[in-house]
Amino acid sequence: MSLFDWLKEPEARAIGDLDGDDTVLEHARIIKSNGCLRRLYSEYYHQMGAAVGYGEHGLFVEIGSGGGFIKEVLPNTITSDVVPHDGVDEVFPAQSMPFDDRSVNGIFMLNCFHHFSKPALVLGEFERVLAKYGSVVMIEPANTWWGRQVYTNFHHEPFDPSGEWSLPSSGRLSGANGALPWIVFVRDREAFSKRFPSLAIDSVSCHTPFSYLISGGLTWRQLAPTWGYSLVRTTESLLSPVSKILGMFMTIVIKKRHATDM
Repeated sequence: MSLFDWLKEPEARAIGDLDGDDTVLEHARIIKSNGCLRRLYSEYYHQMGAAVGYGEHGLFVEIGSGGGFIKEVLPNTITSDVVPHDGVDEVFPAQSMPFDDRSVNGIFMLNCFHHFSKPALVLGEFERVLAKYGSVVMIEPANTWWGRQVYTNFHHEPFDPSGEWSLPSSGRLSGANGALPWIVFVRDREAFSKRFPSLAIDSVSCHTPFSYLISGGLTWRQLAPTWGYSLVRTTESLLSPVSKILGMFMTIVIKKRHATDM
């Protein structure tokens, strides 16, 4: 067995088909058993909830829930995916959501947008279902100097900042461009604003250069003991002034404008 094979989680090595029905279950096991990854996911859920003004009242939806555990942090959330599995409330594609016009207060996505083969259709659906001043918050790969080194050299998904607003038709997880969120919301921000005038990009912030790496993510073994997670997070906090260079992920917040604001 090579070093790279050994570094892979046993569960990840066992996944034969990335788009298979068992992948979600394996991802859930990895997330729950990996102390660093679980803490990072929990932090991300708290941050997303704060970004959309999460509360007991209102309609909040997570797209691409996969093996996550958002309900443990934000219990008043409808979880969803494109395949049925335990822990998912609704099964639907993001471009065809089963909600009334202007009814959704907040939409959450964690490493999901860069898998959309037709993101324009998804954004059009968000425009339809979001309530007045509703928000979308997503955490996605960042196209920083450090992010590019990691994603192009050590990650199995394609990362092409020169790409377009579409992906070749493929499976729900195997089809991807990690740079797609950067393409739509940073590189082509002006085009996005013209195409979706009622959606405003509120903020794009880069962060967490090392936490996901030391956790091993969904593919690799945990590379540091769980007790060291807080030290890594403290280090990242000190490095926040250079997050546009070192951030491995970015949080994108989009808000629905009211007609009188346009």
